Amino acid sequence: MRPAADDPGPPLTIPRDPAREAAERELSQHLYTQHQPGPVRRAWDWLWERLFGVLESAAFHAPGGWLGLLVILLITAGILLAIRLRLGALRTAAGPRAGGALFTERPRTAAEHRAAAEEHAAAGRFGPAVRERMRAIVRALEERTLLDPRPGRTATEAAAEAAHALPDLGPRLHQAAALFDAVAYGEHPATAEDHARLAQLDDDQRRATPDLTAAGWTSP
Repeated sequence: MRPAADDPGPPLTIPRDPAREAAERELSQHLYTQHQPGPVRRAWDWLWERLFGVLESAAFHAPGGWLGLLVILLITAGILLAIRLRLGALRTAAGPRAGGALFTERPRTAAEHRAAAEEHAAAGRFGPAVRERMRAIVRALEERTLLDPRPGRTATEAAAEAAHALPDLGPRLHQAAALFDAVAYGEHPATAEDHARLAQLDDDQRRATPDLTAAGWTSP
């Protein structure tokens, strides 16, 4: 039987090319993965989403939204800065006037402090030399039992107590204590003459005889 004139007949089929299909699949996978972010970008996106979520939650609960949150952060930063500056000013102001503990390291003898002072002075380090010489003076007074060993004593306190037993050296002891505080806590530059005066005071106090009848002084 012959087909009708208007019958197109069976549809034409084009044989599939396996190699071409494989190439198309490979190309589509490459194009897909090419636009995926790398691990660093994905980590950054994750961190930003978490941080933004926290800020968004804080802004939602803060009066005024984002603007209110910004104002709160600025006020908090200002308060912290003011506290920091205030504490720094207090330490700076209190240091030179009040002084600190005379002895801050392990207990050393007067001879050890004296030797350290001489070593610093020989090297031109007169600040440490003055500090060590004052410690040698006070430690020597303790070793002579003219002062009771007391941790935390300041140079000013030591001079005031020692002046009762050695009244003739009282003014020089107070001057030495003031010099110690100025050098140790007031950043005052010491000189060779400063150390020489303390060294002479050290020699004089070792030769001085205590006045046991001085008012206000009792043997420790």
